[in-house]
Amino acid sequence: MLPEPFSMENKIEKSLARLCKQHFGLEISNLQEMPACGSYRRYYRIYLPAPAPASVIGVWNADLRENAAFVSFAQSFYRAGLPVPQIYAADPQGCIYLQQDLGDQSLFSLLNSEWFPVKDKPAARFPERLFLLYKKSLSCLLDMQLAGKDCIDYSKSTPSASFHRDAMHWDLNYFKYFFLRLLKIPFDEQALENDFRSLVDFLQTAPSDYFLFRDFQTANIMVMEDEPYFIDFQGGRRGLLQYDPASLLYDAKSYLPRNSRTELLEYYVSLLETKADVRAGDFLHYFHSAVLLRLMQALAAFGFRGVVERKPGFKESIPPALDLIDELMQDWNLPIPLREIHSCFAHMLTVKELRSF
Repeated sequence: MLPEPFSMENKIEKSLARLCKQHFGLEISNLQEMPACGSYRRYYRIYLPAPAPASVIGVWNADLRENAAFVSFAQSFYRAGLPVPQIYAADPQGCIYLQQDLGDQSLFSLLNSEWFPVKDKPAARFPERLFLLYKKSLSCLLDMQLAGKDCIDYSKSTPSASFHRDAMHWDLNYFKYFFLRLLKIPFDEQALENDFRSLVDFLQTAPSDYFLFRDFQTANIMVMEDEPYFIDFQGGRRGLLQYDPASLLYDAKSYLPRNSRTELLEYYVSLLETKADVRAGDFLHYFHSAVLLRLMQALAAFGFRGVVERKPGFKESIPPALDLIDELMQDWNLPIPLREIHSCFAHMLTVKELRSF
């Protein structure tokens, strides 16, 4: 009999089976690769006999620093009682680890089944169940942001231990090259760079001694028994409070109604004043600038993942992201002048091709 041909998939599956055997002392019953996501990580649902958990999630990722960050953060937050998956075991080589199976239901999947089919109907109202899940998620987010001050080893963060000046510039250049240039939006190079520096300088004055999740959006919020659990925070680092709620509330893929967004922001601010002793005005002074930064990062991701890599779901997110840009421009009242960014946004809203993705 000829030996089974080598493949990366075979190697990953054998490594996951071996790690399960080492940790649980059991042979796996079955293993299924899960649908691909926007990252380069590969996920597997692994079925085990009793007395082990009925299923666990096996993860393979070639980025060893990213793996080390996620495992370290998850273990710290889990010990602190926060809603993150338990880490069962990690391979000494660092390429694979086993985590708690939180099921298949995310806040995004619930939006897809309960909100998207009705959102365009006359007098459509955002479902109360989903609104409550958003509130729970914001409350747990704040607990995580505050707990990160004391329980997180930021030396594990990648690519940097904080959301510092360079990290913000990386996001802005990502937007310049993978959205503006890619989609041929005209801009004045020097004026845009001046605006980028002004925005970063301003945000660098915000208090930043908090855990920043970095990609806090509905696909990374799992829901079990109507309670939220957080995944994919391997990009976490020390940073400002405003960025993560901005990521959730201004997530183009969620089609969150404006009135619901306003109510949820007010709810988060009320939690800040009771849990963190942060005044509403101090938080809101920076909030919409953080929204701006996050939206530009998201648009860059939609351009790169959707237009360049042609991954499904990304290019289609450009039109609703433009709706959020339009909403921001209607109430444009930032503490700093950003004339070239405003000009780029105004031009983007006139390009019909962007609306047709």
